[in-house]
Amino acid sequence: MKVGITFDLKLTWLQQGLSHEQVAEFDSEETIAGIESALNELGFTTERIGNIIELTTALANNRRWDLVFNISEGYFGTGREAQVPTILDAFQIPYVFSDPLVLSVTLHKAMAKHIIKNHGIPTAPFAVIKDKTDIEKINLEYPIFIKPVSEGSGKGISHKSLIYSYLELVQYINEMPDDFNNQILVEEFLPGREFTVGIVGTGKDAATCGIMEIVSKKQGMELIYSLHTKDNYLSEVSYLIPEQSITQKCNELALAAWNALECRDGGRVDIRIDRHGVPNFIEINPLAGLNPIHSDLPILCRMNGISYSCLIDMIMQSALKRINKTK
Repeated sequence: MKVGITFDLKLTWLQQGLSHEQVAEFDSEETIAGIESALNELGFTTERIGNIIELTTALANNRRWDLVFNISEGYFGTGREAQVPTILDAFQIPYVFSDPLVLSVTLHKAMAKHIIKNHGIPTAPFAVIKDKTDIEKINLEYPIFIKPVSEGSGKGISHKSLIYSYLELVQYINEMPDDFNNQILVEEFLPGREFTVGIVGTGKDAATCGIMEIVSKKQGMELIYSLHTKDNYLSEVSYLIPEQSITQKCNELALAAWNALECRDGGRVDIRIDRHGVPNFIEINPLAGLNPIHSDLPILCRMNGISYSCLIDMIMQSALKRINKTK
């Protein structure tokens, strides 16, 4: 089976003048090589396609693949993660991971939370700031936490995101740069422990593949899982396997969220404990990072006895079962 790989390479976009933060969601050569090596080890023939421009050029030249392993994040717009899958759908080329609707909804954190809330899954009360006049309409209990509504990889998040008063919120919004050109999600802050759960499979076949707790190494400071923290995780945080009682609760919530949003093949669900000790949905990542060494999903799998090659195999088997293809 010939498997194409679509991706956005950090170096490509850096060479076009984007900043380190702007390319945070994009992938390194190490990640692409790791995926390609794992697929080859599993018996697949691979071809690197690249980003959406390279994909459309290839399609225009009549290149085709039996399946596409899609990890392209896209660059512009709230539908950017859906752009490559939409093109592949138009050409009736099957691909790994979620479809355009799922990728658009989950990238917009507030839309995802509306669906999660409607399914009765616990998530922090929230509001969206579309412009500065919306600040006056916010009726949430402080402290609150704010972040861009359609960013990932901790972009736009720092310790300043934890807000303790209305005046502090006004000051933050007034000073916030327009780097992300989108709306702001405002949530009641969840003060408890933080976890991330890995999931592989689709629908009734979906299952958790591991969980890890994220703990700050800085005494007396709230864990803020920002881009800086993720880039410096070895010195900033510890990753732990939690006790069985909390693991079971988090696994149940993660699977409920995964299926409520109809995600496919593999990804992660982030969870945090509220002031009452109840696990709450934070957000979901249906295009989770797959760097073999540094990404959360491979790390938590490794901690739970699942090798990188095995993770890629489980993801591929889910996709192949969906589309009824064999090697």
